[in-house]
Amino acid sequence: MKKISSPLLRHLQRGFTLIELMVVLLIIGVLAALIVPNVLDRADDARVTAAKTDVANLVQALKLYRLDNMRYPTAEQGLQALLVKPTTPPLPANWKNYLDKLPQDPWGHSYIFLNPGIKGEVDVMSYGADGQAGGEGRDADIGSWQP
Repeated sequence: MKKISSPLLRHLQRGFTLIELMVVLLIIGVLAALIVPNVLDRADDARVTAAKTDVANLVQALKLYRLDNMRYPTAEQGLQALLVKPTTPPLPANWKNYLDKLPQDPWGHSYIFLNPGIKGEVDVMSYGADGQAGGEGRDADIGSWQP
């Protein structure tokens, strides 16, 4: 039998050169440098959206509490009044369980409840990523007064 010796066959058997591997790694590195910052920004956007959704859900539960009891919980009773019937005055006459559990904000902090509120009758807010009042970008406060 005659052995076939073509340049194409020899090239296929040879494998990749170091230059070819370096070019592929360079292309992967450039693509990663372009994509990774966009993906990280998306994670921050998702946390902000989750916090806004939690705040809206807490406000709806507070409105139901007010409809049943003719008032919002006091600042002392706090958001805990949506889970457990308050024992400090004013005691709610028609209390029901309004939430299964109190959520933590996406950064692991408790939501803040103010009664009376600064921006509205009552305020529910998260201090954002830094956990402190004020800030900009991902550290900005997220509150019930925002759309």
